[in-house]
Amino acid sequence: MRFERYDCSQGCPVEASLEMFGGKWKGIALYHLLDGTKRFNELKRKVGGVTQRMLTKQLRELEEDRLISRKVYAEVPPKVEYRLTEKGKSLRPILLALEKWGTRYALPKASTKAHSA
Repeated sequence: MRFERYDCSQGCPVEASLEMFGGKWKGIALYHLLDGTKRFNELKRKVGGVTQRMLTKQLRELEEDRLISRKVYAEVPPKVEYRLTEKGKSLRPILLALEKWGTRYALPKASTKAHSA
């Protein structure tokens, strides 16, 4: 976690949760890991639009927060795989609810019509 202590009232759990998996790339990475283990480049392709450096940083933070695990194979070239931990898997209903909400309310109307067709 980025913060050791939260100075808030009832919203504190929301703030702490968003700190762990919020942000532009973490949620998308977690969403794509719902389907199972992914290699770094596969995950980068699925996330799209993220630099290698930024994705690496976000994945390290997710690993630090124990939402994902990383396995490195001693090969040339190196093979690295990411998967959700049990803690990360507990985000499944939240991520799927965000997907549903985003499709309904956050996407421009033209995009939602294209998805529902």
